[in-house]
Amino acid sequence: MSSDEVRHGVKLSSLDQEVFPGAGVTKREWLDYLEAVADPMLPELRDRLLTVLRVLRGQGPFMQKNLPKYTPDWVERVSVWAETSKRDVSYALCNDLRTLIWFGNQRAIEFHTSLYRGDPSHGPTHLILDLDPPEDGAFSLAIGAAGLVREALRNDGLDGAVKTSGSKGVHVFVPLAPGQSTEDIAAATRAVAARAERIDPSLGTTEFVKDRRAGKVFLDSTRAGGATVVSVYSPRHRPGAPVSFPVRWADLDGVEPGDFTVHTAPGLLGAGPDAWTEEMPEPFVLPEDLVAEGHTIPIARVVAMHEGKRRARAARESG
Repeated sequence: MSSDEVRHGVKLSSLDQEVFPGAGVTKREWLDYLEAVADPMLPELRDRLLTVLRVLRGQGPFMQKNLPKYTPDWVERVSVWAETSKRDVSYALCNDLRTLIWFGNQRAIEFHTSLYRGDPSHGPTHLILDLDPPEDGAFSLAIGAAGLVREALRNDGLDGAVKTSGSKGVHVFVPLAPGQSTEDIAAATRAVAARAERIDPSLGTTEFVKDRRAGKVFLDSTRAGGATVVSVYSPRHRPGAPVSFPVRWADLDGVEPGDFTVHTAPGLLGAGPDAWTEEMPEPFVLPEDLVAEGHTIPIARVVAMHEGKRRARAARESG
């Protein structure tokens, strides 16, 4: 079989090479995977600013926001002013299979998206908690923390869907009705994390500084505003090519990240209805008490930054 071919109008190359060291997947198999999951994945990518992690042969992985100059004209894009770098960034919108295959041929390994669709003023479409177990902690800890988050949500009339991150954690997504401010959504995210921590402080923590977490699962509430999150069905740059995969709440106990890979996920997806769609409830308006509590909770990253400055100043003063 030729190592070159054309799919969906995209000329492909190097199809028999491993897509990245340790993947255990050829580029052809990689593109087969993206084709297999395109139907449920593309609606999640649609109209969201796309950042990809790429791995070129002989190079380390790198994140790419700005589309390269050789990008075909038919790839949809939007220009966004980046305040930190003081320049316009040309982001891709991965709205069709042709674009998805083009990115796969460019050795795009991970697909990270903005939390909003279209205009940023529309606000995030979901409230997101990223549950990150300690470095040497079992994945079952993240599953337990997901239970805490769901209990906290249900105590306030909310619910969500859950997926593996494709790495070592779990993501809980709560769909939101439009018209809610980014600041209120970010505040509510902090409040959900704090309430989950209060349910079982021996399991979950909102402590941003890693060396203060004491072996607990980090209930990360920073996936808000201008942040990004790895898309459902996105592969990850990890040995064996795991993917971020939706799991029904009833099936979450006993799941491991390695259960869902580029090789296994298409078969699991074909075994029944899409769990991401089936498990996702109707969008919610956030309760006022949750938003109000969240506005009293400092942003973890800002607190950590000030603490780092305080420590550095103390170290200088002590010689």
